[in-house]
Amino acid sequence: MTTPLVQLIGVTKTLRGQEQPRPILTGVDLTLHSGESVAILGRSGSGKSTLLSLIGLFDRPDGGQYLLDGQDITRISDGKAAALRSAQFGFVFQRFFLLKHLTAAQNVAMALVNGQGWLPRRQRREKVLAALDQVGIAHLAKHRPARLSGGEQQRVAIARALVREPRIILADEPTGALDTETGNLVVDVLRATTERGCALVLVTHDPDHAARMGRVLRLRDGVLHPETVPALSGAPTGPVGALPDRGGGLTHAPRHARPAESEEVRA
Repeated sequence: MTTPLVQLIGVTKTLRGQEQPRPILTGVDLTLHSGESVAILGRSGSGKSTLLSLIGLFDRPDGGQYLLDGQDITRISDGKAAALRSAQFGFVFQRFFLLKHLTAAQNVAMALVNGQGWLPRRQRREKVLAALDQVGIAHLAKHRPARLSGGEQQRVAIARALVREPRIILADEPTGALDTETGNLVVDVLRATTERGCALVLVTHDPDHAARMGRVLRLRDGVLHPETVPALSGAPTGPVGALPDRGGGLTHAPRHARPAESEEVRA
């Protein structure tokens, strides 16, 4: 039996700094393998984002155990947590957090500068363009955020998460600011990462998006419970790389489109 990539055992967390401490996670158990996708549903304030913060090593549990690839990392130092976060995780949020003065390619390159130290320019450019190509927008590499739609900006954010080749993608309400059609396309892009061996945890309020994951869990009363979500009535809106056209249909982004060779990915 393969070792789980992520394993949480009886994890607890209490929110402090208020008049009265509030238990938010009261005994979370979670097992996640490479190539697996899990959706987490729950009402606002139930602790979904807190749980993602613990998995992504931005915070520590008060109790329980956290195993990453079989190694106990429950009480690792902040420095080691930062190194693991950079090497193992990719993060996608509802807000895109793109730098407005940089192109799509340059925004993606920032993850390499901040996360993997210095890379030769050519190698950095190749990795950036490959990540943009994975999400179907290599042809938009020179565009700044103001020239991109909301869905395209979120794809840039996903490419930024993928460029370091993480083993785990944590997505916190990544479609919350998007319309339904664009949100469905973004979920397709995220789901495709599991085909390359990534583990995916998707926090969402949308049961249709949750139904596209391999498993669905609901966070209730501080504990994860299996959730049965009705099957989708229709197939996914389109293949990865499909973009909505002006007429409401789908058009395919060039899978191997590349910006001009003269374009430099600045860091």
